Amino acid sequence: MSGAASEGTTLELRWSGVTDAGRFRKNNEDAFLALNFDAQEIRYLGKIGQAPLDGGDFIFAVSDGMGGANAGEFASRIAVQKLTHLLPPSFKLSAMGFANDCTDLLGELFVRIHNEMTDMSHYYEECQGMGATLSLCWFTPKWMYFAHIGDSRIYYFPKRGDETIKQITHDHSYVGELVRKGRINEREARVHPERNILSQVLGGRCLRIEPQVGAVGYESGDQFVLCTDGVNDSVWDRRIGELVKQPPERFASMPPAERLIKDALEESARDNLTAVVVEVL
Repeated sequence: MSGAASEGTTLELRWSGVTDAGRFRKNNEDAFLALNFDAQEIRYLGKIGQAPLDGGDFIFAVSDGMGGANAGEFASRIAVQKLTHLLPPSFKLSAMGFANDCTDLLGELFVRIHNEMTDMSHYYEECQGMGATLSLCWFTPKWMYFAHIGDSRIYYFPKRGDETIKQITHDHSYVGELVRKGRINEREARVHPERNILSQVLGGRCLRIEPQVGAVGYESGDQFVLCTDGVNDSVWDRRIGELVKQPPERFASMPPAERLIKDALEESARDNLTAVVVEVL
């Protein structure tokens, strides 16, 4: 979608992640994940941190679970946990230089997670009907590869250009399709009676999935936001950009992800809330 990072430069990533049950939900069916890895090992990252990109690749992901009883909580956590079990072979391929295969690997990974979650729903009563969205960013030294399914989102805020935040993932829903075709706008989508009906998720009785995969070449100053639908249902896209790039003074001392959750809690927060913000330095 844009040019890759410049040759000969060592960039760093700074990240923050927050999840909250919201103002009205008793349980939190959201989850997020932050990992650093190389060919030898996987390292879990804290909610806030900074590290150079020459110290291995990075994975950031958010997931929103759904299902009866506690199945939603199981679903989102299973989705992110499966990443750590199924990604190591992909890590090794990346370390060996097969970077061109990253999007294919991520697509295959999502299908494998989907199949395993579907099997669990067949064999375990507490997992019946569970499903989950999953939006993932894989940062290599030159490119950010992404994979996505459901209505969680990945936004890209480039340093250059018109400096407008861009949603790079598609909402896998009927309402999302209406927005992409220009039939309704963001405001109308928020109040549409079918806004919560998804056409694709991991598990969730979907027979076949087609995850969205792609790549973005980044540079110093670029920013990425991953969030579940509780955030973008509470905070307008333009406001998300403002909070990340030019926050109000009362939010300025907070990590970017905390700003998004704080603002969403003040605006509405009918649903669970999760945000991860990754800044390229």
